[in-house]
Amino acid sequence: MNKALYNIFLFCLLISTTIYSQRKKDSLYIEADKLKHKDPKLAIDLFERSYEQSLEKKDTVKAIDALIGKGKIHSHTMNYSRSYDDYWKALLLAEKIDSKTFINRLHQSLGWLYSFYNRDEEAIENFNKSIAISKVMVKKKYAPKGYIFSDYFALANFYRVRQQNKLHNIYLDSCIQSIDNVKRSYYLEAEIGYKLTLEKKYNKALKKLNESKKYFQENAPSYLVIINHLIGNTYKEKGDLSKAKLHFIESIDLSNRYSSHTNYKIMDYDKLTDIYRLEKNYEKAFHYQKLSKELNESIFGSKSENNQTLFKLKDTYRIAKEKQEKLEAIRKIKLLEQEEYIWFLKHILLGVCICFLIISIIIFIRNLKISHEKEKKTIEEKQKLELDRKNEVLELKNKELTASALQLIEKEEFLKNLKNKLSKQKDNVDVKVINRMVNTIQGSPSSNWKEFEARFTSINQSFYTNLKEKFPKLGQTDQKICALIKLNFSSKEMSSLLGISVESVHTSRYRLRKKLGLERNDSLSDFINSI
Repeated sequence: MNKALYNIFLFCLLISTTIYSQRKKDSLYIEADKLKHKDPKLAIDLFERSYEQSLEKKDTVKAIDALIGKGKIHSHTMNYSRSYDDYWKALLLAEKIDSKTFINRLHQSLGWLYSFYNRDEEAIENFNKSIAISKVMVKKKYAPKGYIFSDYFALANFYRVRQQNKLHNIYLDSCIQSIDNVKRSYYLEAEIGYKLTLEKKYNKALKKLNESKKYFQENAPSYLVIINHLIGNTYKEKGDLSKAKLHFIESIDLSNRYSSHTNYKIMDYDKLTDIYRLEKNYEKAFHYQKLSKELNESIFGSKSENNQTLFKLKDTYRIAKEKQEKLEAIRKIKLLEQEEYIWFLKHILLGVCICFLIISIIIFIRNLKISHEKEKKTIEEKQKLELDRKNEVLELKNKELTASALQLIEKEEFLKNLKNKLSKQKDNVDVKVINRMVNTIQGSPSSNWKEFEARFTSINQSFYTNLKEKFPKLGQTDQKICALIKLNFSSKEMSSLLGISVESVHTSRYRLRKKLGLERNDSLSDFINSI
């Protein structure tokens, strides 16, 4: 087991503690947190009770807090197997509620546990997962820029312990950049002090380490175990062995007082052994070597009760994770099948709706068309009836007009015949008197036509207007002939009404055909009736 690596792990655990310190805790948790250094066993029991109680209340957040508290104590007391159990249980719960903060820090803790057993691939995988989550949280402003510090710090120390100095320096620079404009970190100051020691810049190193010591005396006394060890190491490298011994011994006393960082006692014993050998005090050198061996065997020995699985890291989390992933895959498949079925039903429903809509539109258009056709037919029928009625009235009036005109012609014929007969009988008859009487009764052709024309115009109001518009060159005689043709008068009837001879009527009809542009086969009567 790499003792220096364990030092780094405990260092990062203390950094991540601040993430949860502000969360509201129950009374069991608060009491356990107070006792974690004074009475670790009782603290573990209280954390377990807090965990069970939180599960009963379905308070997942508090349950995760309690598991993390247990895991930290187990890791401080070198019981890594149980620490691993606590962390993977907490991670499963954190993934269940999708808490990015918990998932982030638990991956970091699991990374350290894997690294203790030199399973570097799994360790780096978990560290990188932790960094990836932190970057997303910082980018989306769910967390401040300094939130990613502990992730970079974990990898920086991981590579330093493995003497990959180039990668160590890269991640240490990332640590410095991540806390830019953020409150000063004395954890980082202590690590920089250690780096300065390796660079043989002892005075600068001691200055940073002593500044860190003042901070931890007030804020985290248990971490002074590590600080005194680092200061002692700096004095040893500088050659001031007396001061180095004092700080190593103080580191051991603090570890006993706070029941914390037990592995540092082994490193302190080893350093004291080296110093006394240099001083040729072999008795004390042997004494501290013996203490180191006994403590190392009790903590890291293969027969240790707490570390039966020290060289065989349990894969409970991995197995549980794989089962969870399989169940999640099955759930997703079922969900996809359900979504596909719903998608299929939606498309069928959509198709039915579209078909129904199309059919409805077709029926609506068809009914609308039928309705329009019926309405149009009704209007046409009404118009036809109205036209027929008007034509009937017009025809009736024209018949009356014709009858009246014929009566007028007959009257004229009768009076003419009477006048002829009376003129032949001269005995006892005053011919002049008779002629005056006949002339009084008999109207002139001009007055007869005016009377006829007035009545014709009142009945056929648009006839003359249409005739004049279409054939503006027609004379009055032509117009009269047209009116009489419309009423189906014969040539003889026309001559009587117009007071002209039948031959004149024939001549007028012939000229009218030419003016109207009719051919020999064209009917003059049909043409005039169409105007």
